[in-house]
Amino acid sequence: MDTYNIWTIGCQMNKADSERLGSALDQMSLSLVHSPEQADVVVVNSCVVRKSAEDKVTGMLAKLNGFKKNNPSQVIALMGCMVGPKQDKLQKQFPFVDVFMRPQEYDPLLQLIGVKTGIDPDGCVGDLTATPGVTAFIPIIHGCDKFCSFCIIPYRRGREVSRTITDIVRETELLVARGVKEITLLGQNVDSYGHDFDEKRDLADLLIALNDVKDLKRIRFLTSHPNDMSDRIIDTVAQLDKVCEHINLPFQAGDDDVLEKMRRGYTNKEYRLLVDKIRDRIPNVSMGTDLIVGFSGETPEQFQKSVEMLEDIKFDKVHSASYSVREGTIAFRTLPDDVPVEEKKARLKTIDDLQKDIQSDLNAKLNGTLQEVLIEKITDDIFEGRTKNDKIVRVSGTATTIGEIIEVKIQKAGPWSLSGLTVDRLEVLI
Repeated sequence: MDTYNIWTIGCQMNKADSERLGSALDQMSLSLVHSPEQADVVVVNSCVVRKSAEDKVTGMLAKLNGFKKNNPSQVIALMGCMVGPKQDKLQKQFPFVDVFMRPQEYDPLLQLIGVKTGIDPDGCVGDLTATPGVTAFIPIIHGCDKFCSFCIIPYRRGREVSRTITDIVRETELLVARGVKEITLLGQNVDSYGHDFDEKRDLADLLIALNDVKDLKRIRFLTSHPNDMSDRIIDTVAQLDKVCEHINLPFQAGDDDVLEKMRRGYTNKEYRLLVDKIRDRIPNVSMGTDLIVGFSGETPEQFQKSVEMLEDIKFDKVHSASYSVREGTIAFRTLPDDVPVEEKKARLKTIDDLQKDIQSDLNAKLNGTLQEVLIEKITDDIFEGRTKNDKIVRVSGTATTIGEIIEVKIQKAGPWSLSGLTVDRLEVLI
């Protein structure tokens, strides 16, 4: 048993979980391969937040079943949010899967590999960290206590449990020593960080500690919740030089009655006031959000409130999705999924078309400006990186290296990315 492949779908938290599992498998002397058909161990890291994500996982597992018929010794593992506390139903549906693991539950697979290889995972697996690179994801809090009516996360990832500041700082220092320049702190609700400690802490305390890590250049965090975005967190983001001026703050729906059904805990007006406060205190901040269309009972008039929210606030990024009921949620038990599929599709197109225009207008204002860009990758002599405001910038040339922060003059702006010249007049990518 020499090789492994991890197939990941869903949020950045899933990506971080996959990287940590990969770290453990590397330490057990397995090598990553990019073809699941050729791997001795295949892991599917699942997401069930939306029906489309669950369908992708089911389709992948069907392919793996075919691979395993030709290679019976292949180990197949299913991990992530599809795996709940009770696994009888999954075992009947996917009898060819060798091991089921809940989020962050790596040990069942490691022990199985240990039995097959004779390698003791307890003796050879140390710290689990992200794959070294320019950027890295660091989970800081697992689970969620909000219990929004549409969300399955609390039932699959459990209640909120924060990692200690000492642990997170230590992991960051290890990553920086391996070349990482930027970290993204992850959680279903990062603004709840530290609230579960006996001696209460918050995200601001963690940001202050990480800002002192030598050679770390940038700090990002996601995802926030409007109810926990405190004045102290906002002021700390504004004051610390390494914390990026970008906040992802889901509003999910623009109508108060829909928000109440969703159990979000705030109103349209309260959300708008919070955005105004953030923009007032954090100069040059960019804002992202999440939006669900077609939630239970949402009328055309209620949907229009979401449209108005986008038109008025003008977010830099919007992650939109049509509502899909998740078995086990409060909405599944108590609310009908009564908005027709075609109507959901039409509303989603309205949102996507509107947001494309908004992002085009916002990005066009950056033409001619100088932006600091952290270069993250290069493909065919094209360098790509991001600004502190999370804008993707592409530049062609050879006068820089991956991991360097360069100053770029923006020459062309589209809805999804920017292109520009370095200050020493590299050829612009258009």
